[in-house]
Amino acid sequence: MKRMFSIIGLTIFTTMRRLIRIACCVSTLWLLVSFATGFTAERTGSKGDAAAYSIMDRFDMFVTNTISDSLDGVWSIEKVYWLSDDDLVAPEPDQDKFGATSDPATMESFLDDASKLLNGQSTLFRTDVALFEGSEVQYYLDDTIMVITWKQVIDNAVYTFSEVKIADPSQFRRFLAGGQYASDSKYYATEMATSVNAVLASNADFYSFRDLGIVVYDSKLMRAEGNSMDTCFIHGNGDIGLVFAKELTTREAMQQYVDEHEVRFSISFGPILIKDGELIEVPLFYPVGDCFTPYARAALCQLDELHYVIAAVNPEPPYGNSHTIPDFAENLRDLGIKQAYNLDGGQSATIVMNDQLVNYVYERLLSDIIYFATAIPNGG
Repeated sequence: MKRMFSIIGLTIFTTMRRLIRIACCVSTLWLLVSFATGFTAERTGSKGDAAAYSIMDRFDMFVTNTISDSLDGVWSIEKVYWLSDDDLVAPEPDQDKFGATSDPATMESFLDDASKLLNGQSTLFRTDVALFEGSEVQYYLDDTIMVITWKQVIDNAVYTFSEVKIADPSQFRRFLAGGQYASDSKYYATEMATSVNAVLASNADFYSFRDLGIVVYDSKLMRAEGNSMDTCFIHGNGDIGLVFAKELTTREAMQQYVDEHEVRFSISFGPILIKDGELIEVPLFYPVGDCFTPYARAALCQLDELHYVIAAVNPEPPYGNSHTIPDFAENLRDLGIKQAYNLDGGQSATIVMNDQLVNYVYERLLSDIIYFATAIPNGG
């Protein structure tokens, strides 16, 4: 018995000593970083545009991520990673964790490995899916993000799906060309995805092309025109909030919504395709896009908590079809998708994984992307 208490005491002492050493290391590292940068830093976005870091947010993220790494194996404490919205550039994904296969059945082991991150949630991807001829399943998995991208034929058109599960809401991000709101810069989605280290990226709403719609960026209400277009708000918990045009018509009402849901950013294109599992009737006249002509389409969908799908439909030889908005929405609903919001389409409808264009489209210059990133620090 005395020996058992001695072992327990030694274990507690060793653990406490390790924790103290960790705290000292973190403090020392932060002081070194702070003095080396003069407590200020520049972050570089696409094409070298710079903006200031938020020091306290960056410190919180630094301490959390560093301690999470250091505590690996101590008391079985879970690692917790998150990203600061003030950092335009996310950590680099581990290239060794990307892969591809032409046989979906071999993804069974991948899904087993992703089970902890999925935490009981079902995937849209199925190992018996009939892939578009000649295509592959592309994938990425680390402790903070899972991505599966594949193509399949639906109604004589090629659909590209990118399914994403993340560990923290901060991994769902938006980047504006030029690195700041109202920049005149435009770049290809592949260029912007590369510049921010996106695991997966897609086009968003081409916000700088028009004056319509509600725009929230960096948690601030930047544009308050709520009469024309449906809005997709990205809440602080990672949920997508779908709000119809004319639901929020005053700046005060918009600001209240932003505050109540801790909105990080919004997408203003639309229309809403599916809400709470119900198909939404497409208006005869919508201020952007052509809803009733077959066209390349893209959508942001949510399956579950921190679980999303980017979907696109493009004509790709030998399949020449595109789809109308009602057809696109119905096909997504039939797959079991409960929330879906239409993004900018046509040549803007772009999906990028590991810096490479995935779907069949000729890229055009864009003003913005949405993307998903790993939260594991560089070198972690």
